Amino acid sequence: MRSGDIPFKFDLTALLARARRQVAGRVGEITLNLPFVSIAVSPKDRERTIAREVVLRLRDRRVLSAWECCDDCIDNALASLKDIRQLIVDKEVELGDLQDGPLFLLLDAMATGIRQFMTFEELLRRDSGAPPHPRFGEFHRPPDIRQAYFDGLEVLRGHLSRCLGQIALIAGMPAPADGIIENYQGPWQLEAYREPPKLAAPPRE
Repeated sequence: MRSGDIPFKFDLTALLARARRQVAGRVGEITLNLPFVSIAVSPKDRERTIAREVVLRLRDRRVLSAWECCDDCIDNALASLKDIRQLIVDKEVELGDLQDGPLFLLLDAMATGIRQFMTFEELLRRDSGAPPHPRFGEFHRPPDIRQAYFDGLEVLRGHLSRCLGQIALIAGMPAPADGIIENYQGPWQLEAYREPPKLAAPPRE
């Protein structure tokens, strides 16, 4: 059900600017790669522990690797994404005193991606109370709308897989840093992101 289209673009401008500010002048143990930006960080032990839990709990979630074929599949994927978003929020609460750390930043990148996908989804949503359309048989979404869902989910999966790869790097786990979900590995799909304005090099301490 993949068309290869990119139906919406992630906007991480504020998050990437925050990343640059947080690591200004620091020398880190590991380098994290985000779209358009690489940062050097030194995670704390608690961040490593929580990062490992996040990866273990999310890497086998079906929604991150399944291919949808019908409306029910889409509805199940949307429900599962809401569960993942809640897990992310819970972990951000645990990291309340480490909001300037690299793990909080990556969790925020995941949450931002899901939130922006949900905004895109709202634009596609048809009134659930609408009667079945005579032209679409058992489907309650027209074919072009279903395809937009499929394409949007594909882009989101790539984003979440690569974020989890960077979180695995924080955890020190032997997982591919360019994405931990099979079929969603490799360099960041930059064409799926709004390029942020050019930033001046961060000041050195």
